[in-house]
Amino acid sequence: MARPLAADDLYRLQEVADPQFSPDGQWIAYTVTTPDRAADGDQSDVWLASWNGKQAIQATRSASSEHAPRWSPDGRQIAFLSDRADAKAGDQIWLLDRAGGEAQQRSHFPSAITGYAWSPDGRRIVFSAQSPAPPVNDPERPAPIVIDRLQFKSDAAGYLRNERSHLFLLEVASGAVTALTDGPYEELHPAWSPDGTQIVFLSKRGEDPDATNNWDLYSIAPQAGAVARQLTTSPGADGDPEDSWLSGPPRFSADGGRVAYLAGGAPADLWYGLEQVGVIDREGRAAAVLPTAAIDRNTFEPHWSADGQWLYFRLEDDASMVLARVRLADGRVERLTSSQGVVSAFDVSRQGRVAVIHGTSAQPGELAAYERGRLRRLSHHNDAWLADVDLVTARDISAPGKGGLEVHALLFEPRRRAPGERVPTLLRLHGGPVSQHQHEFDFQLQFLAAQGYAVVAPNPRGSTGRGYAYQRALFADWGEADVPDVLAITDRVVADGIADPARLGVGGWSYGAILTNYVIASDTRFKAATSGAGMANMLGGYGIDQYTRDWETELGLPWKNTGLWLKLSYAFLHADRIRTPTLFLCGADDFNVPLAATEQMYQAVRRIGVPTQLVIYPGQHHHLARPSLRVDRLGRYRDWYARYLGVSSAAAP
Repeated sequence: MARPLAADDLYRLQEVADPQFSPDGQWIAYTVTTPDRAADGDQSDVWLASWNGKQAIQATRSASSEHAPRWSPDGRQIAFLSDRADAKAGDQIWLLDRAGGEAQQRSHFPSAITGYAWSPDGRRIVFSAQSPAPPVNDPERPAPIVIDRLQFKSDAAGYLRNERSHLFLLEVASGAVTALTDGPYEELHPAWSPDGTQIVFLSKRGEDPDATNNWDLYSIAPQAGAVARQLTTSPGADGDPEDSWLSGPPRFSADGGRVAYLAGGAPADLWYGLEQVGVIDREGRAAAVLPTAAIDRNTFEPHWSADGQWLYFRLEDDASMVLARVRLADGRVERLTSSQGVVSAFDVSRQGRVAVIHGTSAQPGELAAYERGRLRRLSHHNDAWLADVDLVTARDISAPGKGGLEVHALLFEPRRRAPGERVPTLLRLHGGPVSQHQHEFDFQLQFLAAQGYAVVAPNPRGSTGRGYAYQRALFADWGEADVPDVLAITDRVVADGIADPARLGVGGWSYGAILTNYVIASDTRFKAATSGAGMANMLGGYGIDQYTRDWETELGLPWKNTGLWLKLSYAFLHADRIRTPTLFLCGADDFNVPLAATEQMYQAVRRIGVPTQLVIYPGQHHHLARPSLRVDRLGRYRDWYARYLGVSSAAAP
């Protein structure tokens, strides 16, 4: 008999990602990442699956991680990135011969390589890396940090000085490296033209590149001393590297005449604007075309069809992420996969075959072939442990929100709920804020449902998947626009006889914690809350995180628009209204939403005598890198909610 999901099952979860077709379309390289209990880190390997589904081969097995597999043009070698030789040097390019043998290190660059691409003839590889390399500090006697940049912080990277990412050419045979670009700006995500005469890449330039998020496509000949030519001129973020998991690199059509990329929205919309698939002439002679603009949805990661008549892409649509395609001749859009699942990545072969990573709320993403309107599973990395556990399939619910606008949510009902029984219920709020809960596997939500809770995952105003107006509604209106939507969904599950109104909990991470703070400062019905890596004192947070430029776009300068900054700080300034016992958590080295913001809220709640606790994760950034700490966080969620909602709880893991 299947058992409830346990926190320790996190160590068994395998994340499948980054599918890449071999040139002949017969094999797909991809990565599998698993939490390593002994090393207390995530370990990834490169795997190969045959298109016919008959073979699955683990290609790398080192104690280090390998990722970003890319086939050589002749299909004889697979390149990947790994720091297996020297963790301090960071990721380098390694080559694995398909005929067998050990992988060989090909690059020995002084800083980590962040992206790369093979030349069409297989003789060279273009890569991006920081230059100059960051100075090596003596940890016992660290040197002063001297900063004069506007953008001076970044989560995980830390304090930013004068390091910039540039492009370099690696000779595969000799290992020789030639600098291709230089300057006081970043260059990332290179891609070769099919004839090998041009490299397209992303760069953010101007008088002060830190002052905007205006990324554009540029093109350069692959030779030292070549001058880059700007292709796109939109003031928005074309192919924004910060969203690289959504955008992917620019891609040439098979005939080399056009480039597909991800076009950002208007700078004034900030992260609330739509991101759309774009197409531009290789020479930049004509204005860019946005073939998916009429959909009024975010569209990501464009890939060309073999004949160049279609663009495949991922379409974010109301709690789903589906594979879709658009015909360039007339703008016809076809949705190819179910709205009850999520396509997290995909690739299209030269022969027109399509492979996807597809999952659902009760099935972690696995590699699958898409053919003739159906998905055919090619990988089964999570099947064994899933057979042991009892999972819940989420269902869609809705409620009329503020002004009558319908609000949508996902509901995970506990297996042990008897017909008509009211159960303790948790509202779990997503981060972003421009994001959404969707029909994908979420270990945390499944774990909480396994404890006997009904788990509700709402998508209030500001969430994606519902079009521009819905997500733009949150602009400079945090708490005011979305708290009523969260409460409307809460009312719905109570009215439907699911939620016990006396045992309601709420919580989230990042913006989910910010929204949690707003909720508990607005409504006292919640009996327990968890707030992780959030902020409440917006005015007091100016300049301490990585978003100063963004806050100025959305809220204005605090000394000129003080009233709005104070309005959005109401969870902190009205902390005396809070009656909900709240667990606060944060990484000690979080530069995304720094620890100081969480400490302020903890201190306020502690000062007014409401039960609270602060958990600090040493050495961790915005996302907890150590699996043991992610398991610890799950246990603390479980025990905190159990304490105040009257649910039995086993000892923390």
